[in-house]
Amino acid sequence: MTDTTTPAPERVSGNAVTVSLGTEHFTEANEVVREAFELADTVEIERAFAQRYLGCGMPAGKALKIHGVPGNDMACYMDGGSIEVFGNAQDQIGNTMNDGLIVVHGRCGDAAGYGMRGGQIFVRDGCGWRVGIHMKQFEQKCPAIVVGGDAGSFLGEYMAGGVIVLLGEPGAYLATGMHGGVIYLKHELADADVPSGLVQEPLDADDRAMLRTLLGRYNELFVDELEAPVDTTGAGFFRLRPASSRPYASMYAN
Repeated sequence: MTDTTTPAPERVSGNAVTVSLGTEHFTEANEVVREAFELADTVEIERAFAQRYLGCGMPAGKALKIHGVPGNDMACYMDGGSIEVFGNAQDQIGNTMNDGLIVVHGRCGDAAGYGMRGGQIFVRDGCGWRVGIHMKQFEQKCPAIVVGGDAGSFLGEYMAGGVIVLLGEPGAYLATGMHGGVIYLKHELADADVPSGLVQEPLDADDRAMLRTLLGRYNELFVDELEAPVDTTGAGFFRLRPASSRPYASMYAN
């Protein structure tokens, strides 16, 4: 049976509002969420059924908690808010995200962090293809994605900056066209599997400090869901980075 009831904000505490979306079209659903944010800084969504664009452009000081499965482009252009998904997320979460925090208590689909230029994404389990594609960093902004499971193909494709931490196994075509940033891999690649133009090498003190911060945060966020906390020392990790500032210069005409 189709749910034809239009959702409406309902205040449940001093500074939080709960909204049940059901099968509402994404346009109307997002309008209801915006209205809810006029009433409170925290909005909790129940029964999310793949509505797109939830949390897009959300500023600092606003928090969205989503029960169900948000649709594509959740948190696109987000500018400082926080989103927590209690389940799986679909494709392109954090698309062109500028700042803020995304936490997924499950897995995410393809192209998470597409063009991401700030903020952090933590995914408890695995992810789809092309996660971190075109990530970049500017001045003091250094985006980060932490994935607790396996990744699909093309992880870090065309990556220009930022950090990806992968606790599981990478798929095929890892870091194709990567020319900036760093990928931390829990599982060492065989020499023959290191992509052309990139180098795999041991961690230094700065790398270990970065992993201590990001993996410590991963443990905090998923403390009640992990069989055991992740080792935050960086033991067993390797970093993958471009061999030079222009590793693919020879592929282009002068």
